[in-house]
Amino acid sequence: MNFPILSAIIFIPLIGALFIFITRGSQKNVEKNSKYVAIFSSLTNFLLSVFLWFSFDMTTSNFQFVEKKIWMEGFINFQLGIDGISILFILLTTFIAPICIFSGIQSIKFKLKEFLIAILVMETLMLGVFCSLDLVIFYLFFEGGLIPMFLIIGIWGGPKRVYSAFKFFLFTLLGSVLMLIAIISIYWITGTTDVIKLLDSKIIQEYQYLLWLAFFSSFAVKLPMWPVHTWLPDAHVEAPTAGSVILAAILLKMAGYGFIRFSLGLFPVASDYFAPLIFTLSIVAIIYTSLVALMQDDMKKLIAYSSVAHMGFVTIGIFSLTKQGLEGSIIQMISHGLISAALFLCVGVVYDRYHSRMISSYGGLVNIMPKYALVFMIFTLAALGLPGTSGFVGEFLVLVGIFQINVLVAILASLGVILAAAYMLWLYRRVIFGKLASAEIKEMKDLNTTEIYVFASLAFLILFFGVYPEPLFETVNISVNNLITNYQDNLNFHLALKNN
Repeated sequence: MNFPILSAIIFIPLIGALFIFITRGSQKNVEKNSKYVAIFSSLTNFLLSVFLWFSFDMTTSNFQFVEKKIWMEGFINFQLGIDGISILFILLTTFIAPICIFSGIQSIKFKLKEFLIAILVMETLMLGVFCSLDLVIFYLFFEGGLIPMFLIIGIWGGPKRVYSAFKFFLFTLLGSVLMLIAIISIYWITGTTDVIKLLDSKIIQEYQYLLWLAFFSSFAVKLPMWPVHTWLPDAHVEAPTAGSVILAAILLKMAGYGFIRFSLGLFPVASDYFAPLIFTLSIVAIIYTSLVALMQDDMKKLIAYSSVAHMGFVTIGIFSLTKQGLEGSIIQMISHGLISAALFLCVGVVYDRYHSRMISSYGGLVNIMPKYALVFMIFTLAALGLPGTSGFVGEFLVLVGIFQINVLVAILASLGVILAAAYMLWLYRRVIFGKLASAEIKEMKDLNTTEIYVFASLAFLILFFGVYPEPLFETVNISVNNLITNYQDNLNFHLALKNN
């Protein structure tokens, strides 16, 4: 394909943001035109990414649609390409972005033009992460996303938005400084930052441990893993609904993708060595944050802590280095992106109507909002991993994968499934059933047409992939097999080198 489709997918949202930026006129016309441009550019990008998926060759593990433009000979190459792993994250990103825009249009009451620009710029930077095949370009996109998210939380957030925005920014930035040093070190060691060349090369074992820890410092914070997860609940609570959706659905997945692409791909010896550390931190995250979620009074904070627990399954699956574990972790990330987006939108619906996130403020909503009660039930059951939903597929595969190499970790991780059922059903029971908490709640309206379409699209995908996940398996199968093969070959090479 001669058409640079990956560049188009990355930069269409940015072009849309530029159009909105130069829009002039009365405030009413500016906001109206900004909405149209944002919706058109995001939906166009989603359709283009679907076309990309259908054009993707699932019979090869090679990077496809590769584009390369030399910026600094031997150091920085603007190189793009995708495989079966990255294309799923591209689809997730382009699907969630229009949903964030629709949510923002309904809930943002001031500076809507600037908000839509921030969302579109954020989409460009996130897509760049999943398409980059150069470490420097990856780092620029990876860290560039901090800026629009910082603004989304800091400008359109809640009462403590400035504190939460700075906490988010400083945590994630400080963690990534070591990754930048590691990227410079990799160039010094190998003479290139080209990911394709690096995946085929074998970095000296002595260097791998420090380089792995440097990348880990960035990915662990952004995922986030325990104990560097404390920025996430604050960011979610204060962020507007669209900000929480994009943060939970996409931003966290960038770190999981980084673990798969770089930690496993470039540093297999170190990944094997530090796997027990990952398992320990992940088990603590699953059990501890699930217990914390049980104690929450704020709906957003409860869902935020549940995200940390679900990401614990992801890291366990990734470092199990089994086919089931890796495929399960990828599907878990895609599934969690859909489910967490839906849950935060559910919170946004009642917050926009009653301006409270406290669980105690609600009760008996099934009597006045039956459509809302139905969709909330679907997403609640998906979050706790009910069979027939996408949430079950990922978690089950992760548990099967880790069971093959460590039975104790599998048993402890299974506790997270039980605890998830506890805090999600407890949340649903208090909000939806019982008597109406107050007379004012009787005035709340059920879902409008836009909300029904948004929730229906999310529910359809969650149920479809829960019943028929084959399209996801077909997409990632060859790439996961190739990753495991290269990982084992690299390990065997270093083992033979050490014995000699």
